[in-house]
Amino acid sequence: MNRHIDFYFDIISAYSYIAHKKILKINKTDNIKFNYKPVLLGGLHKLVEITPPAFNKFKMKNMKNDCELIAKKNNIDFQWNNKFPINSLYIMRGYIFVNDKQKMDYLNNFFDAYWKNNIDLSIQSNIEKILKVLRINNDNFFNGINQQSIKDRLKNFTNKAFLKEVFGAPTFIVNNKIFWGQDRLE
Repeated sequence: MNRHIDFYFDIISAYSYIAHKKILKINKTDNIKFNYKPVLLGGLHKLVEITPPAFNKFKMKNMKNDCELIAKKNNIDFQWNNKFPINSLYIMRGYIFVNDKQKMDYLNNFFDAYWKNNIDLSIQSNIEKILKVLRINNDNFFNGINQQSIKDRLKNFTNKAFLKEVFGAPTFIVNNKIFWGQDRLE
């Protein structure tokens, strides 16, 4: 049995948040390695030519209700963010920019800020507050996420996901098989 799972995510995805919280629980009990693969969901949707649920009032209402139900069922603290959707570009570049030892704390703090604490992450001062908690220098961070190499890495991650036929987040790939949605994690 393969003990290695690729996890494609974007901070803007409520379902990625729920999947991440489930992964944290799985990691406490099982010996499975999850490889976190950041993508820019908006860019991925553009490549696949999908209209995101946030721009369809019927899908949006269903998605909000569904996330709240799933979170409650799984004992995950969750609150739909009043500023959904935002552009997650800087936050996703930031995940790539921070060093490997910081990645999980970075992800936990930004996911919780957006999907648990209802913080508007489109406001730079809110991002800076989280960076302070993480002991990440603001100037280094904002200079770093604007480096061409960081921009290119996020584009490459997103393009590689598209080439593997990933079309949304979260997506899991195991043994070259795609499983889309947090409900496929089990």
